[in-house]
Amino acid sequence: MSDHHHLAGDHHPSPASTATTALGTLLLLPSELLHEILIRLALPELLRVRSVARPLSHLISSPDFRRFYHLSSVSSGPAPAAAWLLIFKKLPPRGAALRGFHGPSGRWFRIPVSDIISPAVPPGEDLYFLAASGSSFLFAANGRRELVVVDLSAQSARRLPPSPLGPRGTSSWRRFGLKLVADPPGSNWFRFLFAELVNNTPFLFEYQSGTDMWQSSEAVLASGPSAPAGPDGTYLCAAHAGPDCVMVYSGPGLDRPVFFRPRFPHNPNAGGQGDRLHVYGDGSAVVVRSTVVDEPSRTRVKVVAGVDLYGFGPEVGGDWQLVSSVPGELIQGFRKPYAVMTGLLAEREGVIRLILISNCRGAWDLVWLSYDPAGAEWRWVPVPDWGGVKGLNMAGIAVSSTFSRLWPPAPAICH
Repeated sequence: MSDHHHLAGDHHPSPASTATTALGTLLLLPSELLHEILIRLALPELLRVRSVARPLSHLISSPDFRRFYHLSSVSSGPAPAAAWLLIFKKLPPRGAALRGFHGPSGRWFRIPVSDIISPAVPPGEDLYFLAASGSSFLFAANGRRELVVVDLSAQSARRLPPSPLGPRGTSSWRRFGLKLVADPPGSNWFRFLFAELVNNTPFLFEYQSGTDMWQSSEAVLASGPSAPAGPDGTYLCAAHAGPDCVMVYSGPGLDRPVFFRPRFPHNPNAGGQGDRLHVYGDGSAVVVRSTVVDEPSRTRVKVVAGVDLYGFGPEVGGDWQLVSSVPGELIQGFRKPYAVMTGLLAEREGVIRLILISNCRGAWDLVWLSYDPAGAEWRWVPVPDWGGVKGLNMAGIAVSSTFSRLWPPAPAICH
């Protein structure tokens, strides 16, 4: 597509004299105004600009501008601000590509993860994209049954030691039960957490890149709503079957993680039975209600009738509480027939983001919704086709709000 941009790729010579002439007027602007112009660019565009002229390179790489850009990305709300939609796509015969969609610019970018990861995995390895945070991208290798992390800023990849559960194939990782966190924020260090039932007992497993070691903790049953949920706490779904789930919570002030089985309340707006899709993530749950429609082709297809968001109260161990429902007029904008659907739910910087991936007769469709609890506002972010949705062989999807904080080394990676 004409709007498909590379974060890295082929090197093309830049006409320096033309660029210098075009930037002459821009460089004469006051620094405050220049800052306002540059912070409106997506990260890949900003890195390209940095490679054009030395004065701009110094300005964009300065600590003051980097701090200004980070604060602007975080505070720009659910529109979707700094959040990126990341999709890993398998390509025939043995290739793969990671694409990132940046909501404010409305465009897709190619992220050069596949080129970096190749030295760490054998040719033809079956990879699945699990999560992303900051400059870290986590993959599961099905052949070797191990985890591989890519550090985009360091342009490196390495394999993680096996978890306490031993080597695992890609089908063993459940998206609702894992989380990747840059720790401390803005650094190349990270923590990877996942919750799992072991002999019908919930366990929390955590890997810390600083020590290159795993820790495991058996969760204890929460005795009803008791301990307050802190801002640094983590909710993970250890198991689920439709509306039934086992949630695990860990956070400061708790000696051990706790687990509980929350129930959904009666929703008077839900109507009849219909089809229900339950999506869990970061202490929230979404119920997508659909109805069956008849088509001349006799193919059983459905359309979305409603989307309800649930969350927890201030204390750990309670039941689900209805937070909000997507307005009907917003649903009409993306209400298309589908045969199968799955979803991803994530909370970043106080904004809850829902991605719905559906398929109808081989054609894939992506719906991006965001909810801002502070303003009780829903937004729909249209996601354009990157030219590869038909027959999409998707091998993982994630949302990252920290990707716009990525600052690679001095050599430019955009050309």
